[in-house]
Amino acid sequence: MANFEIPVRLTNKKALVTGASRGIGAAIALRLAQEGADVAITYERSADKAEAVVNEIRALGRKAVAIKADSASVAEVQAAVDGAAEALGGLDILVNNAGIARGGLLQDVPLEDIDAILAVNVRAVVVGSQAALKHLPDGGRIITTGSCLGEQVQFPGISVYSMSKFAVHGFSRGLARDLGERGITVNVVAPGSTDTDMNPADGEGAATQLPFIALKRYGKPEDIAGAVAWLASPEGNYVTGTVITVDGGVNA
Repeated sequence: MANFEIPVRLTNKKALVTGASRGIGAAIALRLAQEGADVAITYERSADKAEAVVNEIRALGRKAVAIKADSASVAEVQAAVDGAAEALGGLDILVNNAGIARGGLLQDVPLEDIDAILAVNVRAVVVGSQAALKHLPDGGRIITTGSCLGEQVQFPGISVYSMSKFAVHGFSRGLARDLGERGITVNVVAPGSTDTDMNPADGEGAATQLPFIALKRYGKPEDIAGAVAWLASPEGNYVTGTVITVDGGVNA
């Protein structure tokens, strides 16, 4: 984790982070807990990893629960939001983090991959946000993990994935307008190349990505988590309808 003192800005807040059994999602869940929040997470298959994250959160003295949910399923996304609010006694922060990445030139991308990307990366964000609205108080937070590839497309083979991230960036800007009168902020944190098991810094794709990064290194999941925590905190209460890009300068 970070080698600086983490502020405590989220005491008594209750958060749901989707897709948080590992990688960026797990880092976000732990950072919110470190800042004082109770946290529910969703996972699809990695029950053991999800339970490990829950145990880390509980070790911090916070309430935690793991909910099995396939983000490609409308019913399971809705049930996860309602289940998180019930387990935690409310919901102040929704972090739409679950996502999948499948590449390839468009002529080679099967329809089932297109459908899966749209279901998980786009529809789940819309459905989850909609389900959260009956739980979020005025002044609540909706934060979505986007991508620097939802702003610029640096190389071929990612057109469908990039489309999905452009979509959630646009959706979040529009939703910020819808919810402004309630003081609910809606924002996107857009990572660049981040060292996770989905995109490891020593993986075969690193050689393609590194030349675009101004800092010449991959980010860490904790870098993304810090931006999410700031948006969730009182310090972020006048930021809405925007994308905070955490990409080491890819889109500079």
